[in-house]
This record gives sequence, structure tokens and C-alpha cells, in this order.
Amino acid sequence: MRSHAVLDTPIGPLTAVADDGALSGLYMDGQRHRPEQETFGPPGDGGATPFGAVAEQLAAYFAGELTEFDLPLAMRGTPFQQRVWAALREIPYGETVSYGRLAEEIGSPGASRAVGLANGRNPISVIVPCHRVVGASGGLTGYGGGLERKRHLLDFERRVRGTSASPAAALF
Repeated sequence: MRSHAVLDTPIGPLTAVADDGALSGLYMDGQRHRPEQETFGPPGDGGATPFGAVAEQLAAYFAGELTEFDLPLAMRGTPFQQRVWAALREIPYGETVSYGRLAEEIGSPGASRAVGLANGRNPISVIVPCHRVVGASGGLTGYGGGLERKRHLLDFERRVRGTSASPAAALF
């Protein structure tokens, strides 16, 4: 059964969507590729849904106390998207990687545009950190939640880590 809950965060409300107890979406208001609200199911009561754990872990993340999320995820996408989304979860907290480097990491050198498209379709923002992907020069490029949110998340993670490096300096 699908349900949803709206969670208040420092980057605005996030709509968490769960399918049978696993998080399947975490969407920002105004996010590009955000599904229609009607597809999120009824509001959840926290019973068989992970909303309590999602809220707790997001609160710890935004308090600077959590750098890795540990939640059951149910992400639906193509096999290529799944590979990209799995690779996103491997980008260390407070660091960035270019689209081209991410394409190399998943064994598809030359597929940086396809990686960018898959990154843009990531259904679980923040937790699956698509904000950690930057352009080849290290500059901030498109982000479904808006560049100001991307900049906020990257700056926040760097402050928590105690680094002030620009995105270009943080490429791995």
C-alpha cells in the first residue's frame, strides 16, 4: 500500500512516499519530475510506513549528526537508472563527483548525459544524494530541486565536515 507524509526541513517541505513500508520517494516542492500528488496515496499514520524513521534520520542529517542514511528503499527505474542511483549512494558525504566521473564509475564512460538524465529522475532526494553531482569543471549544474537548494546542501555538508573546498576541488 502506498502512502505519504509531508516533513518540514530546512530546505522546505519534503513529501515522503512509501510503498509497503519502504521509502519510494522524497520530493521537494516545485521539484522537476515530481509525480502528481494523487499518485502518492493517502496520508500515512506511521504504522507500517517508514515515516518516523525518515523524519528522525532527516532531522539528524540536518542537525549535522548523520552522514549516511539507513532506510529501506524501493526505487523504481530502469536498470541503468538503478546503477546510477546506487552509485550516488557511494559518493562520500560532503564530496562531489562530475557526471563524467560517475559514468566511468558505473562502467559507462561517455554516458555522462545519460547519467545526468538518470540523476535528474532520482525519486529520493537528499537521502540518495544527487546534489553531490556537479559539472565537469566543478560548477553547479541543473538540480531538480533548484540550484539554491543544491548549493545549500553542498555548503551545509562541507561545513559539517569542516571543509570549505569549492565543488571543483572536491571531485573524486
